[in-house]
Amino acid sequence: MKKITIVVTIVILALAFLIILRSPGTSSFENINAIEGEIEIYKSLTCGCCSVYSQYADRRVNPEVRNFDVQNPATIKNQYGVPPELESCHTTIIEDYFVEGHIPLEAIEKLMTEKPDIAGIAMPGMPSGSPGMPGQKYGDFVIYSVNHDGTYQEFMRI
Repeated sequence: MKKITIVVTIVILALAFLIILRSPGTSSFENINAIEGEIEIYKSLTCGCCSVYSQYADRRVNPEVRNFDVQNPATIKNQYGVPPELESCHTTIIEDYFVEGHIPLEAIEKLMTEKPDIAGIAMPGMPSGSPGMPGQKYGDFVIYSVNHDGTYQEFMRI
């Protein structure tokens, strides 16, 4: 009886795992994949976590992910209007939006689905456990939408 319970439990867990993997939105980034052009990541010459983030994105979406090592990352941040208090270590440009920091692709998919009239989205700092960052995730990742005038508000939590 104990063996049957173990087998049934394993089968149920395997089925649940397959359902999660195949559910829409979990692994399908159709709106990111539909963008015109490339995904550009501007990063410091010495930042290793930015390279890991780039690999994270490149393995999961179809548009080409191009890295640009820059001497002064503040230049691109200023050009796109990233508020200083929301800055992170790299800036990604997707279509007309900036994506600041180690933002999960689920948030970028939401951005590409809704296409709001904003400058971009940002997750300040380098949160532990976020894509490209080592360690455990502690609490929600809070992602902000940034308006064209530099004001911002919460966009979503993951």
